[in-house]
Amino acid sequence: DKIGQTPLSLAAERGHAAVVKLLLDSGKVDADSKDNAGQTPLSRAAKKGHAAVVKLLLDSGKVDADSKDELGQTPLSRAADRGHEAVVKLL
Repeated sequence: DKIGQTPLSLAAERGHAAVVKLLLDSGKVDADSKDNAGQTPLSRAAKKGHAAVVKLLLDSGKVDADSKDELGQTPLSRAADRGHEAVVKLL
């Protein structure tokens, strides 16, 4: 889209776990792609508190949980800032 989000990133941000799983299983997506703000699908899911999506992405083994966006924030810092305890525990 106009801010560089991929279908995987959009599905992750919106908490659509089944779609995220389908895309990951296809093997045709870059699970760690960054949008124009430097955010990955993992960081977008983490900041919205979508624990099931975060788990799917982590379990894929294809994401960097310590990836920093343009503001220097990691998925963990984004989840912690918003009080998403379940996501913080996963990360």
